[in-house]
Amino acid sequence: MTTELKAAEQSVQEIIQKLQALKQEIQKVIVGQEETIDQLLITFLAGGHALLEGVPGLAKTLMIRTLSEAIDLRFRRIQFTPDLMPSDIIGTEILEEDHATGKRFFKFNKGPIFANIILADEINRTSPKTQSALLEAMQEFEVTYGGVTYPLDKPFFILATQNPIEQAGTFPLPEAQLDRFLLYVKISYPTADEERSILESTTGRRSATIRKIIDGNKILEAQKLVREIHISPDLISLVTDLVRSTRPHQTEVKMVKDWVRWGAGPRAGQAMILTAKARALLMGRFAVTLDDIRHVALPVLRHRVLLNFKAEAEGITADHVTLHLIDTISAQHKKAL
Repeated sequence: MTTELKAAEQSVQEIIQKLQALKQEIQKVIVGQEETIDQLLITFLAGGHALLEGVPGLAKTLMIRTLSEAIDLRFRRIQFTPDLMPSDIIGTEILEEDHATGKRFFKFNKGPIFANIILADEINRTSPKTQSALLEAMQEFEVTYGGVTYPLDKPFFILATQNPIEQAGTFPLPEAQLDRFLLYVKISYPTADEERSILESTTGRRSATIRKIIDGNKILEAQKLVREIHISPDLISLVTDLVRSTRPHQTEVKMVKDWVRWGAGPRAGQAMILTAKARALLMGRFAVTLDDIRHVALPVLRHRVLLNFKAEAEGITADHVTLHLIDTISAQHKKAL
């Protein structure tokens, strides 16, 4: 083995070890929620953004803050409220005076969006007008104000939390906004044992100290490595068929024709492959398996498959449709896989 190959192998192993250490560091504070933590780390590795939904009190904000403390990057929290304005996120121009010449000029004062990790807390508490202020930043990694474009530093992640839309005082996120989120993660209640551990660990004197585990350069290196993870042509075909089968006019699956209004677009397939690659790396593997696809399919598709009124009336969710499609499409590809 050449020196270059040995160095590359050592770098890969170091990244995998740091990812595992990062997960362990978060688990010092967060009890249980292992799958949710994995999905957050997958989002980071894939270079996307995540939306976390759960009722108040499930440690959504604490989880993101803990993650930010373990990563050596600039972190900002934006508390979304009904009176929040786009300029409160992006920034605004202020009038300044040059003391040497006495001339006045406008200077762009950057808002909290100019950080590496953004916690958009309770994003659906504000109006769609303010929510849309994040669109350009999430997709293009830049912000335009007054005709001038300002690039954002990389890595750049938006981790948003929201309460269930049935709760009072919430605004549903526009479809275009939802589609910018790589994963839509739903957080459930803890198990009885986990809840007991939470009560024990949070009502005493001792509190965990979080160490910085990884920096921005290592994350960018890991994101490049994710792109190199192998995925077979058969799995790419499976992802293609799975995404296309969510569209009522392109499938013969009765459940989709009966209950789906709009299916997922090509961005869903890109997200599924990237996040499957990221999960493979997180598990210490260098090739995607069908199990990786199964694990990421729900958070990738649940906000990209829009159901009709009939489905909502019968209590059918996008997850029900996705699980049915995974089983159906996997069975069709069984021989190839």
